[in-house]
Amino acid sequence: MTSDLPALISDDLSPEGTPPYLTWTGPPVGTRAPRTAPACPGPRLDLDGPWRFHWAARPGEAPSGFADPGFDDGGWDELPVPAHWQLHGYGRPWYTNIQYPFPVDPPHVPGDNPTGSYRRRFRLGADWLGAVAAGGRVVLRFEGVDSTAAVWLNGGPLGLVVGSRLPAEFDVTAHVREGDNVVAVRVHQWSAAGYLEDQDMWWLSGIFRSVALELLPAGAPSDVVVHADYEPGTGHGLLRVECDVPASVEIAELGLSGRTGEDLPAGPVEPWSAEAPRLYEAVVATETGRVAVAVGFRRVGVDGGVFTVNGREVLLRGVNRHEFHPERGRALTFQDMLDDVLILKRHNVNAVRTSHYPPHPHFLDLCDRHGLYVIDECDLETHGFEAGGWQGNPSAEPMWRDALVDRMRRMVARDRDHPSVVMWSLGNEAGTGAGLAAMYDFAKRADPSRPVHYEGDQETRCSDVWSQMYPATEAVAAVAARSEPPLPDPAQDAARRGKPYLLCEYAHAMGNGPGGLLAYRELMESSDRCMGGFVWEYIDHGLAAADDRGRPIFAYGGDFGESPHDGNFVCDGLMFADRTPSPGMVEYAKVIEPVRVEAAGPGRLRVRNVQDHVGLSHLEFGWTVEAGGVEAGKGTLAVPDLAPWESAELDVPEEAAALAGSDDRFLTVTARLSAATSWAPAGHVVARTQLPLPAPAPAPSPEPVPTGPTAVTPAGARPVREAGGLLRLGSAVFDLTRGELRELAGMPVAGPRLELWRAPTDNDRLGHRPEGATTAAMWEALGLHRLTHRLVSAQEEPGGVVFTVRTAAAGLRDGVLTRYRWRAAGDTLAASISLTPQGAWAFPVARLGWTFELPAALDSVTWLGGGPGEAYADTRAASRFGRHTAAVADLHTPYARPQENGQRLDVAWVEPRGPEGGIRVSGEPRFGFTATRFSPRRLAGTAHQGSLEPEDVLYLHVDLAQRGIGSASCGPGLPGRHEVLLTPATFHLSLSPAAVKRGS
Repeated sequence: MTSDLPALISDDLSPEGTPPYLTWTGPPVGTRAPRTAPACPGPRLDLDGPWRFHWAARPGEAPSGFADPGFDDGGWDELPVPAHWQLHGYGRPWYTNIQYPFPVDPPHVPGDNPTGSYRRRFRLGADWLGAVAAGGRVVLRFEGVDSTAAVWLNGGPLGLVVGSRLPAEFDVTAHVREGDNVVAVRVHQWSAAGYLEDQDMWWLSGIFRSVALELLPAGAPSDVVVHADYEPGTGHGLLRVECDVPASVEIAELGLSGRTGEDLPAGPVEPWSAEAPRLYEAVVATETGRVAVAVGFRRVGVDGGVFTVNGREVLLRGVNRHEFHPERGRALTFQDMLDDVLILKRHNVNAVRTSHYPPHPHFLDLCDRHGLYVIDECDLETHGFEAGGWQGNPSAEPMWRDALVDRMRRMVARDRDHPSVVMWSLGNEAGTGAGLAAMYDFAKRADPSRPVHYEGDQETRCSDVWSQMYPATEAVAAVAARSEPPLPDPAQDAARRGKPYLLCEYAHAMGNGPGGLLAYRELMESSDRCMGGFVWEYIDHGLAAADDRGRPIFAYGGDFGESPHDGNFVCDGLMFADRTPSPGMVEYAKVIEPVRVEAAGPGRLRVRNVQDHVGLSHLEFGWTVEAGGVEAGKGTLAVPDLAPWESAELDVPEEAAALAGSDDRFLTVTARLSAATSWAPAGHVVARTQLPLPAPAPAPSPEPVPTGPTAVTPAGARPVREAGGLLRLGSAVFDLTRGELRELAGMPVAGPRLELWRAPTDNDRLGHRPEGATTAAMWEALGLHRLTHRLVSAQEEPGGVVFTVRTAAAGLRDGVLTRYRWRAAGDTLAASISLTPQGAWAFPVARLGWTFELPAALDSVTWLGGGPGEAYADTRAASRFGRHTAAVADLHTPYARPQENGQRLDVAWVEPRGPEGGIRVSGEPRFGFTATRFSPRRLAGTAHQGSLEPEDVLYLHVDLAQRGIGSASCGPGLPGRHEVLLTPATFHLSLSPAAVKRGS
């Protein structure tokens, strides 16, 4: 610590009212060197809870003399610690993705710098002071303070907390006293450190992680470093423990004992991996104290350009995880962190990148215990310098070098004992420069056992892996085939080609999405050069708030009046802010499931274990057969205990094969946990695969029986004109002025109307196309959101009626001519619909479908087709064919910003019903449907999910095709195969009354 520190943290201000330390870029933090933090060997006093708190808009308005123990804080408020003050009514949250919320003038900060003053009283007993008298030390530890803090104890200045997501420790032995003590902390929202912390997240301030006082008895171990190696060839472990004092080491379970500083052969051990997270307890002890450390024997490496754990290639199936809670921000509880780990494990995720800072240490403890690989990322991002061509970027400026290395040193020192940490990361989107090289060199010296990651260096001079963000599948395919464009420097090109390839971010999960996950998985598995990837990201960062009418919403950028901001770009997770899995998380879990089942020829199945370290003995397999969506049989499936990445062929069980038939018959194979684990109960489904069950060849029939929606005979009902421009056909009534259905069997029905637009998804709104505009903007230019319909002709025919309708947008020439040929027999109404585009229509449309408006009383839907969740052309892996039922409200997906949602695919028929009955809509070919109380216009015109008001109508969209999803909001454009070009099409439609809803 520098000798001028006490002056720096005095109450003195510069002429501009700014404490001088706010523009200080040097590394000193606290008064103790960074350490690995095992369980404290002595007493620990938790200082979490209510603190006295004062908030000021500027440093000069903060109370002076507040660090004095006798200062009167009786008029102050109380603020919980840990917490962010913006989430308790002080100041406001502020969201930016790339740009800084203050002028880029390093290392200076704005004069309008919100400042929080904290005070906490605590008592120490004689035992603490007795231990100090015997040579013990007392340490005050802060786990995280945003952005910078100055700290006093009993009026004495201690030092600074710099590095928001890193710990700071102060040796307060000389400052503590028996009885009452007062710790005072002054926290500033903006500081020079903020230039290093420009992550894509809310700017939130305060003491947001725990604070504690620890007693370290004299001679007790307080800094323990564990090296637990594993030899894949022999299966033996090797332990070496380093400590700040000589101590004994023992792992009783292994019969291992020795001293710190010695290599201790452990003999045969069970290695640690994410799939089998075996931990042993090592006790490190002296005469005056002991600590217990969880030890996982494992070896991480890059061998021949392949990323390995314990000598085996590992494929990372990961997520990027910010720390977030909708009410607490980054001030997570232990339960929040446990919830996250259990959610990830139950969705087959095996890896986490801690974007873009070290997480709370409890999270790493949980990853050790339950099994997740971790890329531990340093608290560094300077993305806001990119707009200025990286001019003045701290990564390349000598004055910042020590600060960067200090952050790396503190992360490594805190987290090096965790077996779950398999790689260090220098940070994110911080450009390039000598500072990053210095961080890399430090990490390699301090911990040569782990590879180092950094995506911003595409020449990989500062990274042991080649990492990229959001490449198109074509680019990933080239890398997998080792045919990517070379680097200009042949030597550097050769070096990069010898390193594993990682997608540190891909598949941007913003709103409805991400799409295309299956294509990426297949590419990652196609080459041992690919080590996997991390979806962006785990959770939406929507803050719990209310709209202008008091309705609860999840707020995003701009909702607190901040400017500049980046809107709902902060809501881009696989989990909704309340930790409900989105359809994207369900899809991801299916895509990366650890057991693969596929057809291997008539009557044969192929089962493959795609885990990296364990067999299948912990799973039990069952099968079911459904006929027309109804279960026809079930049983167990005998699957051998396959080794990792091994496969075997099996016969379809005889009982299942005997159930083959001519209707929709599917065999579903399910893998479940046979016993409870630390992360899920017995019976938890880890994989489920549905395969069509081929029907035997049908016997020839002399008179084929007509089926489906075209089965209405030509000799149907005769059309009858009625007053008011209406026409009756059987039980159907048509509006002759519009060419639309008005009623069926007494039920009001409006439509069908051709629909070519959808409420734009976030990917539609934000993803720019080669033409330069977003997809949503191109649709707007085509007028898809304002189509009008004109009846061209209405012709009565024997047994039916034909309407020809032209659809077009005002001011535009191009249109669509649609011919509806209606027939009726009894209460069944059938239409043959043919569509002919008129004009160019060179640009893809959103959908090709038709919309019905039905009574709002229809409040549930049953359908035969894909489900139970939503699915689109490139998000359908988790969809299973069957007979499904759901309430209309449950068919709606509550994305933070309303948009297109809720489609179900491969539908044979759909039946909205209510207490008085309903309507069945069948189609050929099979179609997608959406049933919702929100029109596309209302979805598109509403800013927040909680602000949506249901309409007094049920919209039933029946689509022949709809545009895929992709992840173009921050990624490549949608592949052409998932676009919808407007071409001639034919659709056969059938409508009939449905029975009264059961239970009504």
